[in-house]
Amino acid sequence: MLAKKYKSELVSINNPFKGIYSLEFAPLRGKYKFLPGQFLHVAIDKEYDGVGQWPESRCFSMQSAPGEKNIKITYAVKGEFTKEMEEKLEVGSEVWLKLPYGDLFQQDHDKTKTVFIAGGTGITPFLSLFNHTSFDEYQNPKVYLGFRSKEYNIYHEELNNPCNPNQSVKCWYEDTDRVIDIQEIYKMNGADSYYFISGPPAMISHFKQTLVGTGVPALNVLTDDWE
Repeated sequence: MLAKKYKSELVSINNPFKGIYSLEFAPLRGKYKFLPGQFLHVAIDKEYDGVGQWPESRCFSMQSAPGEKNIKITYAVKGEFTKEMEEKLEVGSEVWLKLPYGDLFQQDHDKTKTVFIAGGTGITPFLSLFNHTSFDEYQNPKVYLGFRSKEYNIYHEELNNPCNPNQSVKCWYEDTDRVIDIQEIYKMNGADSYYFISGPPAMISHFKQTLVGTGVPALNVLTDDWE
């Protein structure tokens, strides 16, 4: 699927915590086409006309499921570009989206032994799968999520409406529990499972090294680390 440019309107902004934003975009023409787990580029240069050289942009995982009219992303303000988004974007702003990119869930994996691990906003690419009809192909998928606190888990609605009723979800909250325990997850799921990991780069790197070091084949560890 080739990447395509979509002129889009920002139709909603949710700011549940300082520095955390959920944005929803609607296409001004056509329909977004992408697969679960893919990501996009957002360009906010008002001078861009959709024809010339692609302007400065940033990658974000798509949180919405394929087939939905609009696309939702959630991001944390980190760096100059996201700071500019925080300051300049408002409901009604027009931006350019370029998508799709990535093949997170299109890579070979066994859908009978699948584990999903996410930290914070790293859950977003998983949600695009969890709320898509293709998720019913997975048998007893295991989901492990880590957040700073229960308040930071703003995904209850999307997690409570999965396309797979056999989905198992366990959450770790740093303020009352501890950080995600990758060794515990490994002990519960073994070396022959496929592990999808999404979150901060340091977490992804540590978890992958730990799993491979305990006997999980490297090809069984699939990461959302396009940054």
